[in-house]
Amino acid sequence: MTEHVDRSDPEAPAPSATAAVTPADAADAARLVAFGLQPKLQPARDQEYADLLRRYREDPPFARLADAVAAGLGLVVLEVSPRAGMAVTAAEDSVFAVRMGDYARRTSADGSDRFLHGLAHLAVAAMAFPRPEDLADDGYIGRVTVNGVDAFVRQACRRLEERAQEQGENTDPATDAPGLEAAWRIWVRRSATGATKDARRLAGSTTGIVGKAAAFLTDSGFLQRTGDDNGGTYRTTARYQLQVRDMAGSAAMAELLELGVVPVTDGTATLLPAEATDDLELVADAGLPFHSA
Repeated sequence: MTEHVDRSDPEAPAPSATAAVTPADAADAARLVAFGLQPKLQPARDQEYADLLRRYREDPPFARLADAVAAGLGLVVLEVSPRAGMAVTAAEDSVFAVRMGDYARRTSADGSDRFLHGLAHLAVAAMAFPRPEDLADDGYIGRVTVNGVDAFVRQACRRLEERAQEQGENTDPATDAPGLEAAWRIWVRRSATGATKDARRLAGSTTGIVGKAAAFLTDSGFLQRTGDDNGGTYRTTARYQLQVRDMAGSAAMAELLELGVVPVTDGTATLLPAEATDDLELVADAGLPFHSA
């Protein structure tokens, strides 16, 4: 005997057809992911974007569909909110992943520059969010300058050089040796600004490398340029905080901060004297927001 289901009973399950995903739903989910891939686009300035974000938060099936679309593209959803929009980052195997080797080759054919570009991105992240609580505070805004980041790296380089000398290590290895231990030796040998007839900084100088990193992060919606002082001044965005928060477990970032050469300030380039810490072995290819090759 077939059991009768009373359709008027509020406890009866809804027909499965009502939960079916429609082509329109899939299109909206893909549209939301597409908005997330435009990092400079602010939800407050695009009504369709804001509406899709609200639907994501209020409609769990739609949220799962959007997450699935992102996952299929090799993207990791970091946060979906009015402040950050749909903030996504590329997984290592995603077509959207940017690799440090490719990034560095756009500027120079010198393979050693790959480490310098990685170190520049690492230093920007470390100066922007020097404490764990800065990353945890959604209202925190980091501020950095190009000259300040270069000064920070040079201070860290001096600390690493002192450590190498104290340990009796080789202080002049081959310049193509891997890792940030080699990068600091290359950095200190490189001119801070270089020299051109019209006084512009050279792209291969250390401030040129930091400037390129800051420009890339600005184009990617991670930083906002606020002025021209000290080689260029920048403030962080919610997306950059999420990106660094996602990558904060990297050994290189933690070890760079442990050198103790950057204080928490209002974003100016004041540096603290280095404190004695345990021996470090920094890892290679740790530039945010890149994947190693």
